[in-house]
Parts: sequence; structure tokens; C-alpha cells
Amino acid sequence: MPVFYGVEVASPLMLGTAQYPSPAILAEAFRASKAGIATVSLRREQGGGQDFWSLVQGLGARILPNTAGCHTVKEAVTTAHMARELFDTNWIKLEVIGHTDTLQPDVFGLVEAARILTGDGFQVFPYCTEDLTVCGRLLDAGCQVLMPWGAPIGSGLGINNAYGLRSLRAHFADVPLVVDAGIGLPSHAAQAMEMGFDAVLLNTAVAHAGDPAAMARAMALAVEAGRAAHEADPMEPRDMAAPSTPVIGKAFLS
Repeated sequence: MPVFYGVEVASPLMLGTAQYPSPAILAEAFRASKAGIATVSLRREQGGGQDFWSLVQGLGARILPNTAGCHTVKEAVTTAHMARELFDTNWIKLEVIGHTDTLQPDVFGLVEAARILTGDGFQVFPYCTEDLTVCGRLLDAGCQVLMPWGAPIGSGLGINNAYGLRSLRAHFADVPLVVDAGIGLPSHAAQAMEMGFDAVLLNTAVAHAGDPAAMARAMALAVEAGRAAHEADPMEPRDMAAPSTPVIGKAFLS
């Protein structure tokens, strides 16, 4: 199971809590997913009030507050401090959005905010790109986890840059890595885990499914299958065919 900041979580599936049709469907989806971590936006919690907070506490998952929707360093840092007071945790998923249409992180602001928050005692989970230099700067800033995107948030496009993510996994072999955003299908989640990532974080693919609980269950199975496949040391792809039936002992007709 993945370990983040010295804490082992129950599952490599991390699930968001936004946009579900109802609180009851949210709870049902989480039960089906057996997710180890639930991400919660401070803005979402304020909208739902005490009833929503009580629901989240009953999900059986560790809470990871999120600075979703923040576009400046000051806004993200302030939101993180408010979240720590509200949720009583030093964990924070740090988002500093730089582009409105793609929701791509502002990597310059992200590194600055990460440095400030780690200095304030936070354990930061930065939502970032797969850029090796940016990720190195985030580690230098004190982050011990990296959360590169698979594709833009809510797009469901899956793994857009497999080469970049594989390079990141190889370069930071000992750092916990989570593919965050863009996962739309169980096959996308399985692919991320097959590549050796420690976990996947998704929300929209489950919340917007016709049957969120069924999709949550499918994602849980996909993550489990992907992790098992990675641990099995899969074969490397070949350019040419290789016979599966041995030639030795084959009968030859004259």
C-alpha cells in the first residue's frame, strides 16, 4: 500500500468528493471504491456545511484538504491554513491554477506556495505537471510526494504524456508519485499503476458516471489489477512476432 509522509493508506485509489448527484450516492461510491484518501475542497465543505463534514468523516478514508480553485500563492496559502484549522490535519493538496481553460498548474506559484507551506509545517501534495525540473524544485521546496496530471482536470482523456510520466517515475524512483486528474476510464487508472505509480486520484469519472458506485468499484478493481501487473514484472514490447509454440520436437512431414 502507498505510504505518504510516513502514513500507510488503505488503498492506492484516492477519490474526490465533489459533484456527486447526492450525499447518499457519494457515500455509496466511497463504500464501493474502498478509497484510502478522500480529497475535500474547503469551498465545497463551506457550501455543504456541517452535514457534509459529518458525511466526509464517516467515509472511512483519510481526509486530504484541497486548495482547489486558487489562482495565486496568497490565496492558496490562506486556504491551506483555513483547511488545517477546519480539518485538523497538516496534509494539504496544493493547487495553484495558472490557466483557466486547461486548469494547468502555475508551476512558478506552485513552487513558491509549497516552500511557504512546508515552512509552516504542512505536508504538501502538489498538483503539478510531469516536468522533471519543476518536480525537482518541488522536492527541493520540501515536498515528499508529487502529483503530476494525467490530463486536464475533468477531461477524462487519460494518460496524455506516457513518455513524460514514465521518465518521471524512473527519475524519482524513491518518491511517492500519484497520477492526479484526467482519469476517465478504469483502463486509464490501470495504465497509471502498470507504469509504477503509487496511486491515482480521480473524481469526475466516478461522480459523473451513470452509476457512480459501479464506476467506483470498477476503478478499484482497475487499480488493483494495474498494481499487480506492475509487481509481476511484465514483458517488454517487441517489434517482431515471437512464436509461443516451441519449434523443438515439432514433427516434419516429408
